[in-house]
Amino acid sequence: MKINFHGAAQTVTGSQHLLEINGFRLLLDCGLYQGRRADTYERNLNFKFDPRNIDAVILSHAHIDHVGNLPNLVRQGYAGPVYATKASADLAKLMIADSGRIQESDAEYVNKKRAQKGEPSIEPLYTQADAEETAQYFKGVGYGESFEPIQGVVANFHEAGHILGSASVALDIEEKGKKIRFWFSGDIGRYRMPLLRDPVLPDKADILLMESTYGDKSHNDPEQAFIEFRDVAKRTLERGGKLIIPAFAVGRTQEIVLYLNQLMTGREIPSVPVYVDSPLAVRATGIFKAHPECFDDETNRFVQEARHPALDFKNLTYVQTVDESKALNERKESMVIISASGMAETGRVVHHIRNNIENPKNTICIVSWQAPETLGRRLADRELEVRIFGETYKRKCDVATIGGLSGHAGQNLLMEYALRLKGQARQTFLVHGEEKQALTLIEKLKENGMDKVVYPSLHSSVEI
Repeated sequence: MKINFHGAAQTVTGSQHLLEINGFRLLLDCGLYQGRRADTYERNLNFKFDPRNIDAVILSHAHIDHVGNLPNLVRQGYAGPVYATKASADLAKLMIADSGRIQESDAEYVNKKRAQKGEPSIEPLYTQADAEETAQYFKGVGYGESFEPIQGVVANFHEAGHILGSASVALDIEEKGKKIRFWFSGDIGRYRMPLLRDPVLPDKADILLMESTYGDKSHNDPEQAFIEFRDVAKRTLERGGKLIIPAFAVGRTQEIVLYLNQLMTGREIPSVPVYVDSPLAVRATGIFKAHPECFDDETNRFVQEARHPALDFKNLTYVQTVDESKALNERKESMVIISASGMAETGRVVHHIRNNIENPKNTICIVSWQAPETLGRRLADRELEVRIFGETYKRKCDVATIGGLSGHAGQNLLMEYALRLKGQARQTFLVHGEEKQALTLIEKLKENGMDKVVYPSLHSSVEI
């Protein structure tokens, strides 16, 4: 058996891990590398293997850095099965279609700039049509349901608790008369997060391939984050303001909708109109609704007691059109608007911020990490003036930042996860993490008696 680390190695995006077993090639994830525009196009375009020689693909979950390069793989000749949990398969089809639209738009933008310089145009990495072509290869599999992606390998999905349908992948491998269990964590979620079940820890494995995104720190308790959010919402709505929430379309939006549902049902905050204003979020929420089997016991109990769905309630509206979105900015009454993008760089939320930033009654609530130089980061830093669409606006509204809502396991849970295999795993490989985070986690694991831990470099290979 050979493991080839072709993505998310010594970085956090572009997950691609190629296993060679019994003369077959099995690809775990096929994600987009995300970074500076100048680097990403060539890196994502050119695989370090021939897509025509891949026999099967298994996906851990539907985030774009884990599934986003699938249409390019198919475009270059892959025509085999793409295994995922049923919810992940549905969500991934939506995500790659949206990504195809973005690839086309980005190529059009770049080509305008290149034309001005007399440079040749580029093709989009892939198109929406390529994404639609890719959708036919998905095969949805239930959690705990065994399947054989290639000869000599029996696979099972286990709950990862990261986003809807996310899974760790257990592979029982028989090769040359030897049997080993390989465990790929995917992205590990957290305990007590809204909507989703807790992650399942590995029970046994000889080889562990594990993420290390937050290997250097643990998170605040999500229950404390819930209390902070409640207080921000209560304060804003009681003074008649608008609560504007930039939120990622998949995962964070649905968590916030459930929070608001619970708070209004319990009469902990004023009952005001709530609008989800993001086309992708609206479509993604439809997939969440179609897969209640992925919800945790707490959510199911709430649904039974409240006698209405988790992601639908009396005051909630899923905005469908641009005109409906624009109309929200003409309304003066108190309301909640949840809109993408999560870092407030693009999309409808930018318009909502522009129209509400100079009203001291309003609050912009930041519910996720914000990259440097984004509008979201400038707001989180409480800058008094920000530029939006080329114009300067004075920030008179409140800004609230809610920590503790990350969908990734912090250091404590990563330690617990890996140490379940202490004395059992012959080798542990840390991926999906920057150097500081991964090396910190390695030192902590060594201190706890787990010393065969490796931080593989990009495109390196290991024989097992």
